[in-house]
Amino acid sequence: MTPAALKKLCSDFPGSREEFPFDEGTSVFKVAGRIFALAPLRAKPLRVSLKSDPDLAVQLRAAHPAITAGYHLNKRHWNTVVLDGSVPDQLIREMVEDSYDLVVAQLPKREQEKLKWIALSDESAK
Repeated sequence: MTPAALKKLCSDFPGSREEFPFDEGTSVFKVAGRIFALAPLRAKPLRVSLKSDPDLAVQLRAAHPAITAGYHLNKRHWNTVVLDGSVPDQLIREMVEDSYDLVVAQLPKREQEKLKWIALSDESAK
């Protein structure tokens, strides 16, 4: 995955905003003011930090050497992924979407409605 593809992926979610609160080289993607992805897009190798369910985070780290506990983040809830080609792009896309969903799920219902977000539990009830 290229830096441009990662940026587009993170930017395409409803309500996503790219900000630079730490430095001009680290893109921080937020929804409703809450972080769901951090990526130094000019870094070599490219990497991204994403929220994750704690149990899944451990499983992903065990299965992929390029996935480690979140760098400078709560290691229980965040993973850092080195995008060196060893982790399939589809899995990266799923991890970004999961991170976004974890953040949006914690927002008030009114914010979720503005984003036109449907919780998985709501989707399965239909």
